[in-house]
Amino acid sequence: MERTDHDVVIVGFGIAGAAAAIEAVERGARVLVLDRGYGGGAAALSGGVIYAGGGTRHQKAAGVHDTPQNMFNYLRQEVNGIVSDETVRAFCEQSPAMIDWLEEQGAKFEGTLSPYKASYTTDAHYLYYSGNETAWPYRLHAVPAARGHRQVAKGVQSGTMLSLAVRKAAIAKGVEFRPLSRVSELLIEDGVVVGVTYRTMSVNADSADGHRRLSKVGAKLGNWMPPLGARLNGKAEALWQRHATTHTARAKSVILAAGGFVLNAEMMAEHAPEYQSLLPLGTVGDDGTGLRLGVSAGGTTVNMDRLAAWRFLSPPSAFLEGVAVGPTGTRIINEDVYGARLAEFMIAEHQGKGFLIVDDETWVRARRQIRKQCRQAFQIPQTAYLFTAGHQKADTLDDLAARIGVPADALAATVDAYNEGVRSADGDPAHKAANLCKPLSRGPYRAINISVDASPLYPATVFTLGGLRVDETSGHVLTPDNQRIPGLYAAGRCAIGLCSHSYVSGLSLADGVFSGRRAGGHAAAAAQNSSPSAQAGTRIVT
Repeated sequence: MERTDHDVVIVGFGIAGAAAAIEAVERGARVLVLDRGYGGGAAALSGGVIYAGGGTRHQKAAGVHDTPQNMFNYLRQEVNGIVSDETVRAFCEQSPAMIDWLEEQGAKFEGTLSPYKASYTTDAHYLYYSGNETAWPYRLHAVPAARGHRQVAKGVQSGTMLSLAVRKAAIAKGVEFRPLSRVSELLIEDGVVVGVTYRTMSVNADSADGHRRLSKVGAKLGNWMPPLGARLNGKAEALWQRHATTHTARAKSVILAAGGFVLNAEMMAEHAPEYQSLLPLGTVGDDGTGLRLGVSAGGTTVNMDRLAAWRFLSPPSAFLEGVAVGPTGTRIINEDVYGARLAEFMIAEHQGKGFLIVDDETWVRARRQIRKQCRQAFQIPQTAYLFTAGHQKADTLDDLAARIGVPADALAATVDAYNEGVRSADGDPAHKAANLCKPLSRGPYRAINISVDASPLYPATVFTLGGLRVDETSGHVLTPDNQRIPGLYAAGRCAIGLCSHSYVSGLSLADGVFSGRRAGGHAAAAAQNSSPSAQAGTRIVT
């Protein structure tokens, strides 16, 4: 069994693990990163959006006025107390510098502001409103500001390019990276975490090329065609099991940055059964390993029932002018909220079912917007579905109600209340932004199926938000009685953080950078402060 010695061992090489590695190595630590894949994590599959504000240089270039206080006023509504106000404020105050730091590592952003609200921008715009900034009630407490900073890249490559940039930076600075390495247990001596046991497969082995091909395709298909992706991942797994060998790595600190548990069926069934049918967003590494390791050392998890599921209505942006109703015909929520909030309400209060009601004028305007607004590869099949099999059409609201199985009187009452409100000084009863409100009065009418299980062509994706409780000043994993576990840290979706109550686009990646740097910096400082005498008397556990 091979043994190596390091100052810091990091489990996982996604955005949080890479940020932790860079921070630690820049402070003089010897860093080893272990990842069960080839690095990148869910960040590489993401949209590559960083939630940042407070006056970043790209906000200023786009003419967006924002301050750390204004960002705090908005973000504390999303955080809802899951972390302290002090942590939220620190995140907001450091936000402009975080974008600068990422660009120093090789990331690239632009201040090209999207003129409309969208779930994901076209390649003409890389700054946008990526959350609930313009929606009620959030806009009552903070001036809306665009904070979604998307990595400049073609199409859906933004996440890949952002993740690659920070990983390349980490390796260039001297971080040792071992892919295809799975940590099975923590080495614990006298209550102190002093390393890990792991199995690894050499990337130079003859079987490595086959494993890489299977894993690469399996990872992509796993989020859009899960059965086929699982089959390919299964073949890669068999190769790894045949060729992996066991090793130990000693360290003064271990940082868990191995993602969430959305790919662990048993944990999903235990903590979030109502989300099991949704399309998981993650890699095979999001199997709860990091959480299990933390708990094995005495840590505790919270908010395991909190997940982010998305049901976006825009683009085309005209759809935001519609009225979303549940199976009883009542309003779900103001339609201009972020897609995760819409899905949360739909799942909790409407059994995951819903329809977006639009009139003919809105429908025609939406069709005209397709060419300019729905240009990303993943949006093409979704848009095709919505404008073909994904809706029902009728000349009257009563006939439309019959087609979708919704009580006609309830649907009529909902639409009437909406029309009366927007025609009067009272405004929309659900408080949708006035610029998105117009009466639904000209047939034929359409009902678009926005249910979370509407169609594989219009999937609702999901990932987990809960994690290990950590000390918010250091990232140390905490015991149930709030004691730090010596030598053990957590970051990203392994840890409770800024987005562990609710999610908006870019907040998970931004929290990964924030919490990763926090853990990496503290772990490196702890390694430098440890004396040889403090390490005496330990024994190697193999």
